[in-house]
Amino acid sequence: MNNEVQMSDCGGKLYLVSTPIGNLEDITLRALNVLKSVDLIAAEDTRHTRQLLTHFDIHTKLESFHAFNEHRKTAGLIEQIRNGLKVASVSDAGTPSIADPGFFLVREAVRAGIRPEVIPGVSALTFAATASALPVDKFAFLAFPPVKSGRRRKFFEEIRHEGKTVFFFESPHRIAKTLPEISEIVGPGAQVAVIREATKLHEEVIRGTAAELAALAGVRDWRGEFVIGVYAGKEADGQDIEEESC
Repeated sequence: MNNEVQMSDCGGKLYLVSTPIGNLEDITLRALNVLKSVDLIAAEDTRHTRQLLTHFDIHTKLESFHAFNEHRKTAGLIEQIRNGLKVASVSDAGTPSIADPGFFLVREAVRAGIRPEVIPGVSALTFAATASALPVDKFAFLAFPPVKSGRRRKFFEEIRHEGKTVFFFESPHRIAKTLPEISEIVGPGAQVAVIREATKLHEEVIRGTAAELAALAGVRDWRGEFVIGVYAGKEADGQDIEEESC
């Protein structure tokens, strides 16, 4: 018995649109065309998205759609799409569903027989994978580390046993704590890359061993948005720390 949902191109359309993570010039022509042509943009933060739209002289209607209301609003959006509405879903920055709203809407749309169209573009994760200089023939993404101590320790213990590069996001308020934890739990010789403010004016990549970056944790002023890559595989060795900024 075939249990697959039959996809249909109804009158409406759902687009998942990637938006810049910093530099507005990173938006694609295709993304701009979609944002101009749809009836509604479901935005994680309407204020943030409005700045993007204003920059490109786009006047499409905005509606709030974020982690705290997506379960409540998804059914209504899907019904409107089935009735002919063209909807674009965007997060604050980057690609929807990657540690941002999007998954629930896409899953429910597929279950309803709607064929989502993904408009690819920049992502902090893929930027970090490229910039880290760590092995990425295979890698894992773990979103944000837990806040509570017991779960945090387990989080880093799992990285130690992964055998491949692991990327995760971190808050500027916790990174000074996170870097020593990596050295203590994953191991001082693990290779680490800290990607700060990707694509923005103060973009910076710091690479080195976990011990070297832990030594920096308390002496730097950590500001901005961060992606951290950690590799504790067999090839990890004690290379000297390297800082790169532009």
